[in-house]
Amino acid sequence: MMYATRKLLAANLTTQILVALVVGTVLGLILNYWSNPFLENNLVNGLFGMIGQMFLNALQMLVVPLVVFSLLCGVIGIGDIRVLGRVGGLTFITYLATTALAVTTALVFASLIGPGTGFSGMHLADQNVAVASQQTAWDILANIIPKNPVHALANGEMLQIIFYVVVVGVAVLMIGSKAKAFVQGCEFMNELAMKIVEIVMAFAPIGVFCLIARTFALEGFSLFAPVIGYLTTISLTLVFHLCVTLMVLLYAFTGLNPRSFLRKMRSAQVFAFSTSSSNATIPASMQCVTQRVGVDRSVASFGIPLGATINMDGTAIMHGVATVFLANVYGIDLGLGGYLTVISISVLASIGTAGVPGVGMVMLAMVLNQLGMPLEGIAIILAVDRLVDMMRTVVNVTGDAVVTTIVAQRVGKLDHSVFNDPNAGTLDVTHLEIDHGAEREFAKLTHAKTDV
Repeated sequence: MMYATRKLLAANLTTQILVALVVGTVLGLILNYWSNPFLENNLVNGLFGMIGQMFLNALQMLVVPLVVFSLLCGVIGIGDIRVLGRVGGLTFITYLATTALAVTTALVFASLIGPGTGFSGMHLADQNVAVASQQTAWDILANIIPKNPVHALANGEMLQIIFYVVVVGVAVLMIGSKAKAFVQGCEFMNELAMKIVEIVMAFAPIGVFCLIARTFALEGFSLFAPVIGYLTTISLTLVFHLCVTLMVLLYAFTGLNPRSFLRKMRSAQVFAFSTSSSNATIPASMQCVTQRVGVDRSVASFGIPLGATINMDGTAIMHGVATVFLANVYGIDLGLGGYLTVISISVLASIGTAGVPGVGMVMLAMVLNQLGMPLEGIAIILAVDRLVDMMRTVVNVTGDAVVTTIVAQRVGKLDHSVFNDPNAGTLDVTHLEIDHGAEREFAKLTHAKTDV
């Protein structure tokens, strides 16, 4: 058992996660083909569902404390408060620009390929699809300031958390040397949070295996045939945006090798694919960007959580392709005005959208409603939304990392020596061993207090 545990915590964790992803996919498809009720109830929805949910809960457990203490330390240690404003503004504008570029690319691809033309698929039954509240840009900006910080922390409201933590960090700098003990406490809590991230990520192969096996055991590939044109178009667009658009931007603004960058981000991408949640992937993204790519913590602690909330490149691509697909199904001519509407709504809707599974479908309902298209058309693509959600989350997370790296380069906070080291940031089993000397010392201290 001890040997197996040590093998699990071996340095090449990314390879183990990829193996778990492949094995889980194959097993899931086999279970879907057999379609055994006993296995579905006790293994797929039972054991796999339980372990997968435990792993997701563990990841989400890390998000708020990691963001709070990492961002606090980043704001306090940034060196020049003017740099913070530059980082924030540059990050925000770049995220919106890449989202607009993503949805524009999707509309171009969808127009050229023409998915949905001559569609003859399932019956378009009425669907009770929720439409996201259509807030104005002013409402969205106003709600960034939390009425109750504790409520924002408890509910994981990223924009509100970021705003509050930045204000606290600035206030600490204004207090000056009297806040030294508080700063030391934040540094310790940040180190503690990162260590917990390492512990959870060490068991990622098991969690990824269960999540992927359950997904494909329940979905299979049989549901994909009626919408193969839609699925093909969106897959090609997502791959193009990730491998071409984002990598060209990365090389143009940083000079970094795109292949090395993708290799270093691989574990975070697998997390994104298996969880379908940008928020749940924040711990993995933070570790990859800071320890593998070399982005300074002061930039990464701001860029990654913000990106998980407002950077929705993959979701914007889904909006573009799905809108053209459904327009072709219904024989609707969107025209230039319709395309511009899709672009503007997708960009604005990405601000403040929760980075959780399935939110893209709710936002799509808002886009269709704005264009006056029937919402029941969503029923056509619901069958493949889980797989599309997994793929677009990978693009979202990669986009977060690319923009954060570009911003770090622009403000002089990117360590190229870390990026050029292929072994930088890899998980080592020795990092997760108990410090037995400290263990004995703490035991003595506890016994001494108990005796008193």
